[in-house]
Amino acid sequence: MAKRILTALLVVLMAAWAAVAYADDCLNRGQLDEMYCDGDNDLVADSPKDPSQWKDPSTLVFTYTPVEDPAVYKDAFADFQAYLEKATGKRVVYYTVQSNAAEVEAMRSGRLHIAGFSTGPTGFAVNLAGYVPMAVKGYADGFQGYNLIMIVRKDSPYQKMEDLKGKVVAHTSASSNSGNLAPRALFPKLGLVPDEDYRVVYSGKHDQSVMGVAHGDYDAAPVASDVFERMAAAGRINKDDFRVIFRSPKFPTSSFGYAHDLKPELVQKIVGAFHTYRFPPAMQKTFKGADRFYPVTYMADWQVIRDIAEATGTAYNKAGLKKMAEKEAAKAKK
Repeated sequence: MAKRILTALLVVLMAAWAAVAYADDCLNRGQLDEMYCDGDNDLVADSPKDPSQWKDPSTLVFTYTPVEDPAVYKDAFADFQAYLEKATGKRVVYYTVQSNAAEVEAMRSGRLHIAGFSTGPTGFAVNLAGYVPMAVKGYADGFQGYNLIMIVRKDSPYQKMEDLKGKVVAHTSASSNSGNLAPRALFPKLGLVPDEDYRVVYSGKHDQSVMGVAHGDYDAAPVASDVFERMAAAGRINKDDFRVIFRSPKFPTSSFGYAHDLKPELVQKIVGAFHTYRFPPAMQKTFKGADRFYPVTYMADWQVIRDIAEATGTAYNKAGLKKMAEKEAAKAKK
């Protein structure tokens, strides 16, 4: 018994010594968890310096951000999984996750190697799980995304953002990125502070905000451009009845990437597979016309998302992840 205790103590001490040594060897960590280092200042975890820490699993585990019906996306990625198997020479299995927090934890624990994370949770995955984003769904000339747009009725007198001071503006819901968080982060820089310069009312959904503006219930509404476009394409609204007085930089949709500690040669094969794969017709239909994975970087293409998170008090740390997990659990109970 004493021998086993001594052995266990030595293991703990060796792990602690290794962690300290790694910490001392890390010149820059930035916002990353203490498990990771960012020596090249690109905001994502570096590959371990010690080759013995590189992972080269015989089976790669892949997943996509949790949605209401995960089976739909498991089927949608089946062809790509086969392509990834040929490119890497490894078996690829799909792992269904039930929440964004669970997906982050799966990569942090080493149970998940390749994944697609939703726009917001990408920051948690980068900082807490050593996730390295490298692509989003897209087209030959750019990535698939959406903008925050401020819409007003075309027959209204509102021509610019300042004209909305003292008016009634519909946000969607408190947790919505483009419907509430982004406006609160971006509009003050334009001289328009929500709840101060205009009265905020919550509509509940983007389409309800759009219809509310159309019917004159609200003077304006910040909504996601893709929702607005889909409503117009479906004939629910006439685009000519509206005026867009503000359009944000494009927000990326869900990111795709890999665990930072995979063997570099394996990473090259994974990245190559993502960049050369072309979506078959069924997959294009599922993902609204996107036909490929478009290359991105977390530093450049997630800048606007990080700005919104900072402005709205969202911290991509353990406390923030816990808060997100609690929200997801509460939502699941409803």
